[in-house]
Amino acid sequence: MLHCPYCGTSVHIEEDELFCIHCGKKLPSDMHERANNSKKKNKYWLLPLFSLILSIIAIGIYHLMLQNQITDAKEAYNVAEQAALEENYEEAMTAFNEALDHHSNFNQAAVSLEFVKKAIDIQDLLIKANSLSDNGEFQQALALLTETEQELKDYTGDAVNELIHSIQSHQETIKMAKISDALKKEPTIDELKILLWESESVGQEAEDITESIRHQIIDYSFTKASELINEKQFREATLFVEDGMKYAPNSEKLMSIKTTIEKEKVAFETAEQQRIEQAMSIAQEDYELNETDVVELVSATLKRDKQGNLVVNGEVKSVAEMPINSILVEYSLLDNGNEMIANEVFVYPDTLYPNESGNFEFTHFNTKKMNELELKVTKITWYTD
Repeated sequence: MLHCPYCGTSVHIEEDELFCIHCGKKLPSDMHERANNSKKKNKYWLLPLFSLILSIIAIGIYHLMLQNQITDAKEAYNVAEQAALEENYEEAMTAFNEALDHHSNFNQAAVSLEFVKKAIDIQDLLIKANSLSDNGEFQQALALLTETEQELKDYTGDAVNELIHSIQSHQETIKMAKISDALKKEPTIDELKILLWESESVGQEAEDITESIRHQIIDYSFTKASELINEKQFREATLFVEDGMKYAPNSEKLMSIKTTIEKEKVAFETAEQQRIEQAMSIAQEDYELNETDVVELVSATLKRDKQGNLVVNGEVKSVAEMPINSILVEYSLLDNGNEMIANEVFVYPDTLYPNESGNFEFTHFNTKKMNELELKVTKITWYTD
């Protein structure tokens, strides 16, 4: 439908109107052409509309496909991540590659893929480190593991932590093997102290080895201190004990021998020995006891420790009616009745009250090549306050 160009009234071109029925003015002579052009123009707007609809449909399909690809990529990534946590790195690498095939711009998958490739190489290095350890090349093995752990410093995540934990576990195993190997080679006391520090650094896994080394240090310190007491070298004996207590601060044996050193030193410097012997005589007269009656030898054994050294162990019991202290056990080690070694050792704890028991122990170093000997306790002496 057309309209009058002057007043806007509708014009029915089918009736061949020449004048506007409202305003009376003459209508343009090309009204028919205008009507045809108007119809054509009304059809032109459909083309952009169809194009827009097709574009929207195409974008929607593309977006849907992209979402499906991202979903598939995430699923593959999750599978890969779980495999990496379980240290199945070959499976993880395949799944990470699949994730990148679905979504090439998946940066996290790309980084994780680089990690699992490195993890596969690290597994080969762990095998190499174990081989070095088996051949006794402990330092090289530990150095290799340290370098391996450094290669992971730029990575984070649970799978990385699991791999680092695996490396550290290998380190601890090799450290324990290194310490065990060193203990077989009869280490000196200074070497034992270093080995103790190394075993403590391993942690709970090396607890048994740590206690074994600490016990050897205690035995050595106790033995040397006992020898120095017998030689009246109290200052040197104290230094030995204090040094040993740096590595075993709660050792009852070392605390006891330290007390003994102090008492022996006082007795030696003040000539207390005579007064104590008189007190012993008085006590014996009062209680009608002798040495054997006051201290009962419960047991005395001789055996070899893991290092092959001869170790004297024993137990005594006080049957006195008063506290006694600085109990000294004298003994001999015999070979077919011939005295090979004569020694004396103090009982710990230093003071025994009535009916209490104490122990004595002495390690004879450098006795591995000696024949099996017989232990004979020859004398037990004590002091009273």
